[in-house]
Amino acid sequence: MPKTPRQKWIETKESWERSRHIEVPAPVPAAPPRPGGLRVAFLIYRGNPRCGGQGVYTRHLTRELVALGHSVEVFAGPPWPELDPGVGFTPVPGLDLYRHPDPFRIPHRREFSSRQDWMEFAIMCTAGFGEPLAYSLRARQLLAGRRDDFDVVHDNQCLGTGMLGMVEDGWPLLTTLHHPITVDRQLALSHTTNPWQRITTRRWFGFLGMQVRVARALPAVVTVSENSRQDIAAQMEVAPERMTVVPVGVDHTVFRPFDDVTPVPGRIMVTSSSDVPMKGLVPLLEAVAKLRTEREVELTVIGRPTEGGRVDRAIARLGLSDAVRCVSGISDDALAHLYGEAQVAVVPSLYEGFSLPAIEAMSCGVAVVATTGGALPEVVGTDGETGLLVPPDDPGALAGAIARLLDDPALRARLGAAGRERVVSRFTWQVTAAGTAACYQAVIEGRSLPGAPPAPVGSVGDVLEPGAA
Repeated sequence: MPKTPRQKWIETKESWERSRHIEVPAPVPAAPPRPGGLRVAFLIYRGNPRCGGQGVYTRHLTRELVALGHSVEVFAGPPWPELDPGVGFTPVPGLDLYRHPDPFRIPHRREFSSRQDWMEFAIMCTAGFGEPLAYSLRARQLLAGRRDDFDVVHDNQCLGTGMLGMVEDGWPLLTTLHHPITVDRQLALSHTTNPWQRITTRRWFGFLGMQVRVARALPAVVTVSENSRQDIAAQMEVAPERMTVVPVGVDHTVFRPFDDVTPVPGRIMVTSSSDVPMKGLVPLLEAVAKLRTEREVELTVIGRPTEGGRVDRAIARLGLSDAVRCVSGISDDALAHLYGEAQVAVVPSLYEGFSLPAIEAMSCGVAVVATTGGALPEVVGTDGETGLLVPPDDPGALAGAIARLLDDPALRARLGAAGRERVVSRFTWQVTAAGTAACYQAVIEGRSLPGAPPAPVGSVGDVLEPGAA
């Protein structure tokens, strides 16, 4: 039922009062670099401390860069990131318009302190997402007076117009583009049910035009899988010779098998940081409902579905309220133990540019069922050897693969052990940090990124060079 004007007014006043008690954290100085180390300004427009791949990437990559002897200062917007000792932090305050528990809120007049604030709010009022643009302009201003403090800037998929300004200001800049957001838009549009939803969905993804334009002009892009590199080149028209692949990793000392943890019969686990069609949670719920007609199963969801959203409605529609448990805000150690309690971990995504949940589960020695969406086969490995692969958006195929593992302890054990071995040999944060640092050095020296294909003979690109007007 729609809210009355009185209810909206009460919620707005509660939001204003909440804002009065939210404090911006103090900056934290970065540990100085060791001899030969680089000074890195790492940019992330949303900190996402305990959910979302961006926050995980930021925390673990920056920690391992510091371990290699580099100095890293994270410039982050709210929600604030969780960082390890030695990693510096500079808050980039914003309006945090999508915060819990009052997303799409109307800020009080006193909360506006810059042109970027008004711009961000105006875009939200027209059903758009202005955070990447506003953050990039704020970050450019903060870095303008610190040219002597850093050797390189690393943008983690903001791709706002301010990034082009940073290159014009003379900054050597590397951007991580995990996967093309064009895929998110296509999948979101394919799941709309009426013309108004299509209009608002297109408007929400209005920032994509900016990101495509910026990505095409930036000098160096690192992505996380060969599948993502191909899709970025095809869908965003970023020149292949300006891209390289550095896979993300997992802390295999935390995400590991535990001798004192026993899998719970029939327990299935999935990790999903957002309630969007691309994550494939609804097809998985439909698969769980099918399995429940045959056996006792339960599903642990790491994440918090939106109240009244697609996943929430699907749980009610399928009668799964007593079989689904949602968990959020837990530590990595607690997450690893939850993986150990599952007989099967599922990655039901319709598309992934990589998949942290897949390698976390595999590192814990848990047998994985994943779809063939995007880079998942590249990450999980060969079907039947290191995991089971099924077509995306196919509840019947998911149910069949999960049932196969639940009924075959020997297969679960074999896939779990092989998955763990694959992760430890290929996907660790130490490997990610070393590969990323090599990209920094190439950007600073004006060389091609390691592993990037050569430019076609006679090609002329629109890439901006540092210091270009």
